[in-house]
Amino acid sequence: MITQLPTAGFSFELTATLGHARAGILHTPRGSIETPVFMPVGTQGTVKAMTADELRAPPIDAKIILGNTYHLYLRPGLEVMELVGGLHKFAAWDRPILTDSGGFQVFSLAGINEIDDDGVTFRSHIDGSKHRLTPEVSMHIQKTLGSDIAMVFDQCPPGDAPAEVQEVALARTTAWAARCRDAPRAPGQALFGIVQGGIDVERRLRHATAITAMDFDGHALGGLAVGESVDDTYRVLDAVAHTLPAEKPRYLMGVGTPADLSRGIAAGIDMFDCVMPTRNARNGYLFTSEGRVNISNAKHRTDTAPVDAACPCHTCQTHSRAYLRHLFQAKEILYARLATLHNLTFYARHVRAIRDRILADGTRVH
Repeated sequence: MITQLPTAGFSFELTATLGHARAGILHTPRGSIETPVFMPVGTQGTVKAMTADELRAPPIDAKIILGNTYHLYLRPGLEVMELVGGLHKFAAWDRPILTDSGGFQVFSLAGINEIDDDGVTFRSHIDGSKHRLTPEVSMHIQKTLGSDIAMVFDQCPPGDAPAEVQEVALARTTAWAARCRDAPRAPGQALFGIVQGGIDVERRLRHATAITAMDFDGHALGGLAVGESVDDTYRVLDAVAHTLPAEKPRYLMGVGTPADLSRGIAAGIDMFDCVMPTRNARNGYLFTSEGRVNISNAKHRTDTAPVDAACPCHTCQTHSRAYLRHLFQAKEILYARLATLHNLTFYARHVRAIRDRILADGTRVH
């Protein structure tokens, strides 16, 4: 079943279901993306330690990556992006890119001066300079970046924020989503709405009704894994994800562990992003088919085995745990590259394996 999405050139093909879990294909002008999919995070226009060719090549074979509106706006800035012709050319990436709106970073990284119904005034975490971010400014930045999928500007309160704060954030996010929808976009740029509401299921469902009524190209769940318990995250996921429109892609923002991805897929999510595989890699933690490995552990000093014998990545096919531990202890740059290559391979294979199971055991959609 193929559904044409509101933005020309985008469609979503649902191919199989297994409970609430789905296998599908998001068709875009720059290429098709098999879902469920994990999207590597390229915060500064780069997935840390990886070249574009390495991301495109098997076994990672990333069909889509992320860029960050807040970071790229501050550095290198819109003047550079306009000069080079957008993020695809700047990063030498010819496949789809999704950009977040900058909302999460404004509320989590920047020194905030003022939040009001129009937008946010903040100070850069880089140099303290003062800036104003509104729905229209966010959309202008994403238009300049030229991403394939843009996200609406939203207010993302902490997971433990009181009800009155959540309600204000909800009202602002709804109003800001409408303003983003009406703002100019880059040619062929799709737009996803974001559902907020904290850990209160009723509030989440109420907000989902308001956001999905705006006819975006896809819908995201934001504001999870921002301080609430894992049990609360899963409770919201299980109650809300499958209620989002079935004919459009569903995106869980910024989550998470391999177990989180499995649970999210089971709840009906199609798209994921998280810095966890790259950040964990740089900090010495490697994901394997037998659990997470702390490569700094002394027991690996003389271990000639690969990180994961079941992994086809170059790191596991070529180097031992002992060598990786040595590189990590010596703070060699090569360690970050080899470890990141492995972790991104693990995430890509983990999600693809679940997709294969949905196709093999699920019900085909015609």
